[in-house]
Amino acid sequence: MAAGHQKDWTPTPSAFRQFLNWLDEGVDSGGERYLEMRRRLVLYFDRKNCLHPEDLADETLNRVARRLAEEGAITDTSPAHYCYIVARFVFLEYQRRPGRTQVSLDGLPDFGYAASPLAAPQADRAEDLQRKCLNCLENCLQKLKPDHKQLILDYYRGEQRAKIDHRRDLAAKMGLSPNALSIRACRIRDSLEDCVRTCCNGSE
Repeated sequence: MAAGHQKDWTPTPSAFRQFLNWLDEGVDSGGERYLEMRRRLVLYFDRKNCLHPEDLADETLNRVARRLAEEGAITDTSPAHYCYIVARFVFLEYQRRPGRTQVSLDGLPDFGYAASPLAAPQADRAEDLQRKCLNCLENCLQKLKPDHKQLILDYYRGEQRAKIDHRRDLAAKMGLSPNALSIRACRIRDSLEDCVRTCCNGSE
């Protein structure tokens, strides 16, 4: 959903007006809902201890505006809810940027991971950290409820187009819309990443 959008895309005046109208949900707020949504996103990223919450909030809104311009409409959830869904993707990408020691869960169920460069990069220390975080990932997966564990493993199965098709089939099998499945998977992933991060930092 959020991944794949070009960060240098800038909305045209008509695309921005369409975005404002979508946020207003039929009631002209004179741009107030946009400002309020941006303020809430800044607070969201600030609570996550991001270095530049304003930039991440703007990136989130830019991605939503682009999606709206491409699709013409987003009707499967409320504007605020959709903005937060995209914000979660932006935050997950932020965590994987260079300079952060982070376990990536994109390789599930193969327990793939990638550690960022360490402050004092040494091969043996890096391998020890990767091994520790791999063990943390496996342990944290075991702590999930069985249905949550199965869902997250199924959700990240496959590559590229096969992954998209698999998620569509999974949503149909569970009687959910693709968006509802995405929300459920994001919640489980957030919990899993918190567990892994705490474990890798030596607090568990």
